[in-house]
Parts: sequence; C-alpha cells; structure tokens
Amino acid sequence: MFLVWKFFALGFSALLPLINPLGSALVFLGLVGNAPIGAYLALSRRVAINTIIFLAVIELVGSSLLAFFGISLPIMQVSGGIVIAMIGWSLLNQQASAPSAEKTEATAPAITQSDIAGLQEKAFYPYTFPITAGPGCIVVMLTLSVHAKQHTVTDTVLAHIGLFIAAAVLSASVYLCYAYAPKIARTVSPSTAHGILRVIAFILFCIGVQIAWNGASELLKTVLQK
Repeated sequence: MFLVWKFFALGFSALLPLINPLGSALVFLGLVGNAPIGAYLALSRRVAINTIIFLAVIELVGSSLLAFFGISLPIMQVSGGIVIAMIGWSLLNQQASAPSAEKTEATAPAITQSDIAGLQEKAFYPYTFPITAGPGCIVVMLTLSVHAKQHTVTDTVLAHIGLFIAAAVLSASVYLCYAYAPKIARTVSPSTAHGILRVIAFILFCIGVQIAWNGASELLKTVLQK
C-alpha cells in the first residue's frame, strides 16, 4: 500500500496546479454564463467523467507510446522532469491578478435550451481539453506513467492504481468546483487561491527536479560504467 499512497501523493501534487480546479472554475463560469444550476450540474458531471477517462488513457498507453518511438525511461524522466520543473517555476513566479468581471460574474442573459444543448456538445472540447486538462497534464501524466514502472508487476500495478486514484480525486474536485462555480466565485478570495497555488507550485518544481535527477542518475551510471 506504500506505493499506492506514494504515487497518489505524487500524481495529485503534480497535476493539481495544472488542472487548478478553482482557477479553471472561473474560466468555466465565464464560458457557460447565466445557465440554470441543473445545466451546471449536468455539464460538470460530463467534464469530470471525461477528465478521468482522458488521464487514465494517457496513463495506460504512455509507456507503449514511448516504446513505439524508442524513448528510454531515463530520457523521459530527464526531459519530463525538466518540463514539470519549468511549469512549477512559471507558476511560482506568476503575478497575482484579479479575475476579470466576465470570469467571475455570469451577467449574460439567460441561455435557452438550445444553448444548453450546445454546451453539452462542448463537454470534451474545449471544457475538458484544454481548459481542464491541457498539454501540461499530458506531459506530466506521461512522465508519471513511466516513473511508475517498478521492478515487479505487482509494484507497477500498485503504482498505477495510486495515479488513477489521484486522477479520480482531481476529477471529483473538478466536478464540485465547476458545478458550484457561481457560488465559489462569490466566496473565494483571488489572493487566497493564488497563495495556495504558490505553495503547490513550489512542490511541483521540487517534484520535477527529483524526477529529472532520477533519470540523470541512470544516464550517468551507464556513462561511468564504460
């Protein structure tokens, strides 16, 4: 069970600042507009389901994709770790800014049933990808998927279970934040959300450096053994 919780914590902390349910909920609110609460609940449910399926597929086929392109595990760890560290660094240095009115207030006229049907058609694109889970999530999930490869099949399965649980918890948080986006926009202070993001961004930066170092260590061993 140690591997399950280890990779759950690793996946959750790495993906949380990228998915950023609170911040994405404000964007989601601005795009959906003045829809009834039922429309928010239904659309949020579909986006959450799409998100967990999207991340699970990347997790499962990630190793196969790397094998197809002939990319070794240490190389993926170094390159993916650098990308993750860069994402964490950019988030760490991101300036705080107050959200615009169109993102925090649904002041548009009430939408019709045909508009609601149109919103449902956009559940995957753009609400799931790239608003909720963008290209950064793909890179992180690929890197973590390769990093989850252990010495035994049992340990590998446990590591992937931990990553899947992290994706499921994040998808549940996406549902809650999106479903109640109008209420969240009125209650959560932007400065508070930004402060939490800074702490998570630093953790993400450290995770990227650690993953890159793990890959670099393996590459150095092959060089020193020659």
